[in-house]
Amino acid sequence: MSAVAAELTVRVARKQTVALDICSLDLVAADGSALPAFEAGAHVDVHLPGGLVRQYSLCNPPGETGRYQIAVLRDAASRGGSLAVHEAVPEGATLRISTPKNHFPVAAGAPHHLLLGGGIGITPLLAMAEQLTAQGQPFDLHHCTRSRERTPFVEQMAASAFASRVQHHFDDGDAAQKLDIAATLRAAPAGTHLYVCGPQGFMDAVLAAGRAAGWPEERLHREYFAAAPVDHSNDGAFELEIASSGRVIPVRADQSALAALLAAGFDIPMSCEQGVCGTCLTRIKSGTPEHHDQYLTPEEQAANDQFLPCCSRAKTPRLVLDL
Repeated sequence: MSAVAAELTVRVARKQTVALDICSLDLVAADGSALPAFEAGAHVDVHLPGGLVRQYSLCNPPGETGRYQIAVLRDAASRGGSLAVHEAVPEGATLRISTPKNHFPVAAGAPHHLLLGGGIGITPLLAMAEQLTAQGQPFDLHHCTRSRERTPFVEQMAASAFASRVQHHFDDGDAAQKLDIAATLRAAPAGTHLYVCGPQGFMDAVLAAGRAAGWPEERLHREYFAAAPVDHSNDGAFELEIASSGRVIPVRADQSALAALLAAGFDIPMSCEQGVCGTCLTRIKSGTPEHHDQYLTPEEQAANDQFLPCCSRAKTPRLVLDL
C-alpha cells in the first residue's frame, strides 16, 4: 500500500489579477526556506478551504526555489476549487501543497517544440517557454483566448526573452489572426514535439489534427485540467481481487473502484478523483478495464494492464489488481 505524498506549508506572498477573472498566487515556504526545485510542466496539489484538493501548474521559471507561481481562472462551472482560490484565499493565507509532480515534461532531445495553449492552459507552457529559452532550444508558442483582456500574462510574454516566439490568437479578433491548427502543424519542422493544454474542446481539436497529420503519439503531449463528463447511467457492479491476498472487494454500480478500495482499508494515493492527474494509477494482472480517464495514452489504455480506479470501471466481472 502506498505512502502519502510529501506536503509543504506555504504562504500566499502575492495575489494579483493577471487577466479578467484570472488571478495568480505567488507561494513561498512558510518557514522562509527554499522550495524544492521543479521542471517545466510540473504541478502541485493545493489543499483549499472546505477540504478541496486541486491541481495547478507551476508557471514561473523552473529553477526558481524562492516561490511557486500558479494562476487560476474563476470558473462558475467548476467543482468549487476556482471560487475558493478567488474568494477564500487572501494574500497572506497559509496553504498546504504537495511537492511538485510532473506528468507533462518537456521531451529531452526533441529538435523543436510546439506549445499550444488555450486560455488558462498557458500556465505549464509558460514554464516550458522559460526553460526552453534558458536551454537555447527552439520552440514556438501559440496562445488562443477569447479576448486580449482575458489573456493572462500577456504583458509578461511581450517583455520576455522569448517574445518573438509567441503568437496570440483572440476569438474576438479578425479571422486572419486566428489559429489554423492544421497549417501550424504542417509548418512545424520534422520531428517537432507538440504540447497542448487548455479546455477540453481545444485539446481534442489539436490532438485530432496531430493524429490526422500522422504525428505519432509519442510526439503528442497534453495536460488536462478537468475531465470530460462521463455517462454513468449504465454502470454495473463488478469485483476487484487483490492479487497478494486473494481478497475480493465488491464495487457497487453507484460506487467508484477507488471508493471501494478506500472503504476496504487500502491506502491508495489520490488527488483529482476524475482521471486527470494519474495519482491513483493501479496495475492490473487480469481482467479488462473500462477506461474513462484522460491520463493514459490510447496505447496505454489498449494494453489494459493499468487503470485509474477513481473513474474507470470494468468490462469483465472481475479485475485482479497488483496490490
